[in-house]
Amino acid sequence: MNVHAAALAKAYPFDEATSAFAGDVIGDLARHPKRLSPKYFYDAAGSELFEQITVLPEYYPTRTELGILRDRGDEIAAIIPDGAALVEFGAGATTKVRLLLEHCEFGAYVPVDISGDFLKAQADGLRKDFPDLGIYPVAADFTAPFALPEAVAGMPKVGFFPGSTLGNFEPQEAAAFLRSARQILGDGAQMIIGVDLEKDERVLYDAYNDASGVTARFNLNVLVRINRELGGNFDLSGFTHRSIYNRDRHRIEMHLISRKAQTVRILGNSFAFRPGESIHTENSYKYSLERFTALARSSGWMVRESWTDANRMFSVHALTAE
Repeated sequence: MNVHAAALAKAYPFDEATSAFAGDVIGDLARHPKRLSPKYFYDAAGSELFEQITVLPEYYPTRTELGILRDRGDEIAAIIPDGAALVEFGAGATTKVRLLLEHCEFGAYVPVDISGDFLKAQADGLRKDFPDLGIYPVAADFTAPFALPEAVAGMPKVGFFPGSTLGNFEPQEAAAFLRSARQILGDGAQMIIGVDLEKDERVLYDAYNDASGVTARFNLNVLVRINRELGGNFDLSGFTHRSIYNRDRHRIEMHLISRKAQTVRILGNSFAFRPGESIHTENSYKYSLERFTALARSSGWMVRESWTDANRMFSVHALTAE
């Protein structure tokens, strides 16, 4: 628990997760420039909004990755041991994992996600279609160490990290996550991971600034969550969504821009905003195949196989722990 969270836990009757949320929000909004962690997008409402994003016509990653998983399912199955436990980091909707479960003979499935309610609902739906599969949800922050269920202790482990979520981490954070995943999964583990690739900037811009405004609502929802769970008084009409491509850093940046001079209060703390001031809410790094291979190698993984779509928009990699 961080310093802010520890202090808040004494002053407010929050559970541990809410205290951590409050501590991160207060600490990050006190920084210059201001920021918020993207992991807090995913309350129940945020998770549902993200699922809406994945089917937007401008948003290519989900359908492209699904195409790779469908087309290469047999090749992926050929390198995964029968009876392995599939551990999905940041499990959301079950569309992608179903493709793996249909192609591979897994002994168990362990979805891990910070949004416990959403996780339970998805796991319950999956049990109906795979009644013989042991499903053991873990409500946890997958970016930090967590314990796997005892039921999968003796099984080979295969991590699953689809959706280009790795790109939301700073490069050093991505390396730290990959090292942590390797430690959680153990020696001899494998991992199937989705990675978004560099491409035309207009395609990227449109994907994160959709015409129907779903991404804007998703971005603003983190302020709704702060108001609801932490008693904040953000005026949503006082902020607007903006996504830009930072060419030098190979990343899309999402921001919430203050429309006016205003002050927001959260748990006794005041945060002043200038007109045009940004809260930096998310990055989405885009990789070349070479840069991702180097990242994996530096984090204790070897790239065993890589697959892309015909237009090289997206990639899926099979990693083996070194």
